Amino acid sequence: MVNMSQLQSYMKKQLDGDRQRQFVHVSGDSLEAALREASIELSLPIKKIEYEILERGSRRLFGKMVKPFMLLAYPAGGGGETEADQQFNAGIDLDEIGQDRARDGQVFVRLTPEGVMLKVSRPEGGGIHATERMAIEKLTARTDVPVDKALIAKVVRLADGEFVRVGTLDYNPAYDAVLSLEIIDQEMKAYLTALPPGRGGADPAGETIANFLQANGVVEGIRQDVIEAFVQDPVYKEPVLVAEGVAPQNGADARVVLNFESDSSKVQLKETDGRVDFKELNLVQNVVEGQVLAKKLPAERGKPGRTVTGKVLAATNGADTSIQVGKNVRLSDDQQTAYAEINGQVTLLNGKINVEPVYVINGNVNLKTGNVLFLGTVLVKGNVDDGFSVKAAGNIEVMGNVGRSNLDAEGDIIVHQGIAGKTTGTIRSGKNLWSKFIENAVVEAGGVVAVSDGIINSEVSSHKKVICRGKRASIVGGRILASEEIDAKTLGSVAGMETILEVGYDPISKKRADELLERKEELSKDLEETDRNLGTLENLKRQKGTLTQEKIRHLLEEQRRKQQILKEINKLNSEIEEIQQYLGELKTHGRISASGTVYAGVKVHIKDATLEVRSEFKAVTFISEANTVKVTKYQETDDDISITRKS
Repeated sequence: MVNMSQLQSYMKKQLDGDRQRQFVHVSGDSLEAALREASIELSLPIKKIEYEILERGSRRLFGKMVKPFMLLAYPAGGGGETEADQQFNAGIDLDEIGQDRARDGQVFVRLTPEGVMLKVSRPEGGGIHATERMAIEKLTARTDVPVDKALIAKVVRLADGEFVRVGTLDYNPAYDAVLSLEIIDQEMKAYLTALPPGRGGADPAGETIANFLQANGVVEGIRQDVIEAFVQDPVYKEPVLVAEGVAPQNGADARVVLNFESDSSKVQLKETDGRVDFKELNLVQNVVEGQVLAKKLPAERGKPGRTVTGKVLAATNGADTSIQVGKNVRLSDDQQTAYAEINGQVTLLNGKINVEPVYVINGNVNLKTGNVLFLGTVLVKGNVDDGFSVKAAGNIEVMGNVGRSNLDAEGDIIVHQGIAGKTTGTIRSGKNLWSKFIENAVVEAGGVVAVSDGIINSEVSSHKKVICRGKRASIVGGRILASEEIDAKTLGSVAGMETILEVGYDPISKKRADELLERKEELSKDLEETDRNLGTLENLKRQKGTLTQEKIRHLLEEQRRKQQILKEINKLNSEIEEIQQYLGELKTHGRISASGTVYAGVKVHIKDATLEVRSEFKAVTFISEANTVKVTKYQETDDDISITRKS
């Protein structure tokens, strides 16, 4: 026995099947004639058509038809869901998906002095063929003169894209289409408006439109493609943009090209027999007297524009500029080139090119010198004693030791002996930092931290790498953080001192990603609620066949809300993807390596993966796979971490 649920399911399937079919109503003096008509309408052979007889034809005596056959015909097996249904179910506008649709065959009708012209184009990309009925309807809408229906059928079948005369026009030039022109936007646009021809009149030809534009002063920026489209399929009583002027293009401004490199992010630590040779490091961006520091590229001339009436629109030439020079820099006689006047370090400070001599302290930084603040490079030939600070807009180089001190440089910092911070010493380098050792100090570097002997009980943070190279290159105790890599000979100690090592982690980016994901989850819940509301309204429409004005407004509001939610989700997805890509790159490069021994007590953190070392490892590299720390064979860093500078 069939229950109500099964009956409803059956009826729904039947209704869906009906909606997926393309129906046509046709008639004919016989069943065969009606089927031929259906074949033309559906663009299908008769054997692929199913039909239902709505009304049988009847004849009187002598075979005369008094009632034609009436059929409901449709493709065998049904078709797909109609586009209108798809849009209603999706709750989006038709315009948003129209770019990639197939192109249907089209019908074009022109009225000319030679007669009524018909052209039919072929469909593209699986589009639907134009039908004879479409052609007749368009002809009827344009004219009531007699046409050759047999010839029309032939033109439709061929669909060769050529105009064919299908009717004779009793031509009267007095009733031709009337053209008018409007020039607006300071003569930058010309709109053509045409009134349809009267009985016996003709559509405007391309030559007619061209002559009309010229007679009205439109001689520039004529859109030939628009005119050709208008001739093919005239648009009446609507303004059409037929000409558009060319806006002037202002010239590019003059600019200054620097001939020196101030970026010291390319770093290499050279070692021989386990010893780091700091003598080969060139901390200063050196220049010599007479060296070219910058050149000026001249401004470009602007390109004038034109209005549709041919008037010239002047363009602005690029603005000039000059090379701004400061201390120890001179300009050439033509002001186009800057040269160094002395040997020293070139800097760009507040837009001015300077050559700074290195500030040399021949002894220690102590009570005799006081704290040091210099807008250039500082060279300390002795030590930096406890309690003193050295701050430089350039680089800092210390030949001796750094104690419980404060070093702060916008550029690089190099300490030939070592840093003994005594728990309160802080070192901040805007770029790279080199030292023989780091002990009980807080160190932060925007680039690479390179150490020859080791790092002990210190907090070291690098936005790139922490590299320990040398016979005693070890990291013992403290917390070391690097975005990309940590590499040393020994990690931890025999005594099991806690040593925390972290790589591949950017807390700021991760926090932002978490916030975006949380917002996306909220929007997803809102989207689910909106879809439920739309579903309720759609079911109500199916049941009642129509909706009240209030319900229609509610439906439109929900559709708009859905589009807004989808737009914001897409925007969030784009930013999330960008952050995840960045974090993913950190993850692929994030690794911790030891060429010698890794002792128990070392805690390894590679992004979200964690490993607490409980037994010794020899010559290993820790990487992250599937959120798990994996132990692999030691991989020596393959990056070039040497300083390379122009001199």
